[in-house]
Amino acid sequence: MCKCRRFVQKVVQKALAVAVCMREDAPIRVRPRGAGERTVMTAFPSSLAGNEASGTDCCWLAPVLQMAAVASGNWPLWPEPGPQGWTCLPRVAIRSLAMKPQPARAARDFAVATVRRWGAAECADDVAIVASELVTNALRHALPGSGEAQPRRPVRLGLLQPGPCVLCAVADPGRAVPVMAEADVLAETGRGLHVVGTLADLWGYTTPSDKGKAVWAMFSTGRAGPR
Repeated sequence: MCKCRRFVQKVVQKALAVAVCMREDAPIRVRPRGAGERTVMTAFPSSLAGNEASGTDCCWLAPVLQMAAVASGNWPLWPEPGPQGWTCLPRVAIRSLAMKPQPARAARDFAVATVRRWGAAECADDVAIVASELVTNALRHALPGSGEAQPRRPVRLGLLQPGPCVLCAVADPGRAVPVMAEADVLAETGRGLHVVGTLADLWGYTTPSDKGKAVWAMFSTGRAGPR
């Protein structure tokens, strides 16, 4: 079994054991596909522990999986697939992108290859576009400046398949909350989150902390996940 997959399983199962779900006052906003903004925000902290310098740790994906499961009505998760096919043993694939010469293109290529390999080719193009937009936003807005004391952490792309869906997540070191700005049809930039909101069934972000945050999006596939 993949080392990263085992790590995510361990973190998620630990969360299940202590019955941590979400604060009662944590806001959740979910709108149907095509209805504009569909964001989900919970009180889960962003858990970005592990070997941050390498960009290969994957425990930061555990709160993403939790949030998506809560928002889609699939929480709690267990090893055996639930009524809608979700499990706490997802397929996992990650890629560090900060040092890539063309990170947005690398994100698209990685997303397409991974999603097709998982048998969900019908949503591969949408996942690739969203991955590219999230990576572009992270590199443009979330990386600390050269004069700041905060050490650079890699921008990471993560893909999960916990059931009949694909989750796409991008982690960055920024603490600013992503905001969907008013669309300007003449502007060359600033439409990234509008694209995400149009293509994804749900999207959201982990609570920003001193280790950054992760922005994620969910795509339904209609296919069963890992068994």
